[in-house]
Amino acid sequence: MTMNKTALVTGSNSGIGLAIARELAAAGYAVALNSFTDRPEDHALAQTLAQEFGVEAVYLPADMADPQICRGLVQQAHEHFGRLDVLVNNAGIQHVAPVESFPLERWDAIIAINLSSAFHTTAAVVPLMKAAGSGRIVNIASAHGLRASPFKSAYVAAKHGVVGLTKTVAIELAQSGITCNAICPGFVRTPLVEVQIDDLAAAHPDMDRDQVVRDIVLQKQPSRQFATVEQIGGCVVFLCSDAAAQITGTTLSVDGGWTAQ
Repeated sequence: MTMNKTALVTGSNSGIGLAIARELAAAGYAVALNSFTDRPEDHALAQTLAQEFGVEAVYLPADMADPQICRGLVQQAHEHFGRLDVLVNNAGIQHVAPVESFPLERWDAIIAINLSSAFHTTAAVVPLMKAAGSGRIVNIASAHGLRASPFKSAYVAAKHGVVGLTKTVAIELAQSGITCNAICPGFVRTPLVEVQIDDLAAAHPDMDRDQVVRDIVLQKQPSRQFATVEQIGGCVVFLCSDAAAQITGTTLSVDGGWTAQ
């Protein structure tokens, strides 16, 4: 890995996104972190990453619900580094409700942030990668990009859309030296999931926390184990490597066997 390769990871000040940025930095990439906040601790996160891995790191705030800001974020990262080798579309939100009572504003926000943002950043980065003659686009979809669950109509629709977008972009760019793939995690142990576990444990006082995790949260994952954020990051690094040069337009499931059923 040369030290001058660069990556932009959207939604990367915590959880899966931050782990992806860390794994890319460990592999020698200069990284641009992103979220919608613009706090001192966000910028400090980039400084910590730079010091820990000896790479350049910058934090770029952006509202991924805004099409022009999405496109501007790509330009900003490209201008900062002078090149952009990797784009990881990770930004996402969730809301759970029956389809007939799903709040309109939550539907619009989930489609905008989970799906449309990936379209806008990709549209902005493709000309830059074409000019460079190479590039890697990695979309963080979900097992819900391949399977459905009740009460997640917006999220499932958006993630299915991300998988479809991935395939289309890959075919369009198949002879350009640019690949486009989607990683489809199952349940990953993140702070967000910890909150869900707490809520479920409270709703099932007859079960201990380990039982709730095994029998309710991980019911769909045959391994009965969470994927880790580091594993997702490692998969991104692999898809950006020379070994993955002929892997494009596909989904990589990291779901303990969920979608094999």
